[in-house]
This record gives sequence, C-alpha cells and structure tokens, in this order.
Amino acid sequence: MAQENEKEIQQLKNRIRDLADKAFTQNMFTFTAFLGLSEQDAFWQLESEIRYAGYTVFGGCEDADRRMIRFGNAEELGYEVPFPIACIHITPLIAKFADKLSHRDCLGALMNLGIERSTIGDIKVGEGEVYLFCLDTMAEYICQNLQQIKHTHVKCSVTETYEDIPQEEPQEKAIQISSIRADAVIAKVYNKSRGDCLELFRAGKVFINGRLCENNSRQLKAGEAVNVRGYGKFIYKGEPRETRKGKLSVEVAVYR
Repeated sequence: MAQENEKEIQQLKNRIRDLADKAFTQNMFTFTAFLGLSEQDAFWQLESEIRYAGYTVFGGCEDADRRMIRFGNAEELGYEVPFPIACIHITPLIAKFADKLSHRDCLGALMNLGIERSTIGDIKVGEGEVYLFCLDTMAEYICQNLQQIKHTHVKCSVTETYEDIPQEEPQEKAIQISSIRADAVIAKVYNKSRGDCLELFRAGKVFINGRLCENNSRQLKAGEAVNVRGYGKFIYKGEPRETRKGKLSVEVAVYR
C-alpha cells in the first residue's frame, strides 16, 4: 500500500512538472485537478523547482481545503484565465421532510454517480442547504443527475452568490501548554498524549498551512492553520502568555 501511494505521488509530481513546463513554454495557463492536502504537499515539495512558470492556488473560496493550481504568469501573458470552478447550490425539494445532511452524505451521493474525487472541491454544508465546488465541466452533469442525498430529494443549480456560502464558526478556546511545539499544541487541542501525536506525524497526517509537517517539534506561529487528518483543523491564534504556574496560555480557533 505504501509503495502504491508513493507511486501515485510520483506520478502526480510528474504531471505537475508537465503542466508547469507547458504553461511556460507555450505561454498559456494550465490547471491541475482539485488536490487534497497530501496532493498539495506534493506540489509544495516541487515549488522551488517549478516557480519559474508562475502559479496561483485557489479552491473556489478563500478558506477552501481542496484547491487547484493554475500555472502561468498573468503579468507576462497580458491576460488572465479564471479557474474552471463552478459552485452548485443544493437544496431539498421539500425542506419539511429533509434529512440533516453531512459532508459524508453529500460526498457519498456524488461518488455513487461515478464522479471522480479529483473533479470535486470543498463541500460546504449549511442549515438546509449545501454548496459544492466542482470543475465547471462537471456542473451540468451534477445538476441533472444528483437528485437524492441520503433519503432527501434535492434540486441543484449553479450559483455565483458566494456570500451566502455557510461559514463554519470555530470554537475559540484558551489552552495551557508547556511549549508552542506543534505536538504539544495538537495534544492539548485534541486531548491526545504526546506519544499519540508523534504517531500522527509519522503517519503523515499533520499539515501546517497546507504543507505536510513531519517535524513534531516545529514551533507554531500566529495565524498558522493546522490540519490533522481524522480530527479536524485549528488556527493557532497568537503569542502565548505565561501563567503563574509557569505554563503558557494560548488561544486557538478549533474547527470540527
């Protein structure tokens, strides 16, 4: 399994190199598909090698986790091509009888249509509605074929009204830690032992600002976003304050 994953990442890196080279040599814009955190890390590993092509990272909205890479330098080309991303608004046909839908419910319904994960971006679930980012070439197919999620019959339409997209409100909390090492903060946020946290780093499940972090002793900086696969995401808010007992008190914003 590890060898298969390594092979897939290497194939992705080769694809990214090809897209960067094509954008540069043919004076055009090229795009990746939607990339998850592990796939984005493959890009960041190559960033110094391919930055000559120029790039922009975007996922349809500012706080997107799944994002695309656009290669090409708009200033040099003298024009710009928008990301091929559409946003679909999904609502129940009869709100009164609708299930409470989760991210998993929506993703499962999409996968049942035979849609590849790489064509789907973030899924934002709100109260009685869902916003789905996808490749614009998939929007019509999804709108025509996604008719039911869980037991709820739904209707879909492409929208450009992004301000209505539900924003998850994080839980602001103060924690006391012995140091601002990444493993110490993660352990406190998710109530894990330092040993358990070390295993998360070894398993490649910790990402800081979208990049894989394998250094559990790395010190966090204000504003950094920490994703721990299987647990969630939090924002490290700022500089710590020392308590009377010699501990450090810091603020974090935790997303579930």
